[in-house]
Amino acid sequence: MRNRFEEFVACAVEINRCIQRIKDQEMQRFGLRSRHTMCLYFLGCHPEGLSVGALADVSRCLGQLAEKGLARSEDSGGKRAYRTRHFLTPEGQALAARMNEAIAQALQFGGSGLSDEAREAYYAAAEQILKNLKA
Repeated sequence: MRNRFEEFVACAVEINRCIQRIKDQEMQRFGLRSRHTMCLYFLGCHPEGLSVGALADVSRCLGQLAEKGLARSEDSGGKRAYRTRHFLTPEGQALAARMNEAIAQALQFGGSGLSDEAREAYYAAAEQILKNLKA
């Protein structure tokens, strides 16, 4: 008999491990860590900049990205630091673009063999499971 709980958890854990391994490998090439991936990603999606508050889960990475010349912050002009917006430098934008290409390739490879309908069903099911678990 199949144990759905064990199968679901094992699959989710293994997918997370694969994603983490890809992040580690890609970021290591730039002297960064996997946790920098999401910071670069969100800053790349928001060229208008984001505050530390908006980047709550990734705020620790901003200083390290700035040290490597990949991110910068606007002049605070006396505002509180957590309201200061942060941006990618041109080097950071280039890295974010390379990272997004690697993500697209990983998703393409990971989803190979799936029809568009199967892919849509997977994402719909995953979103419904998440919604149910949050409730």
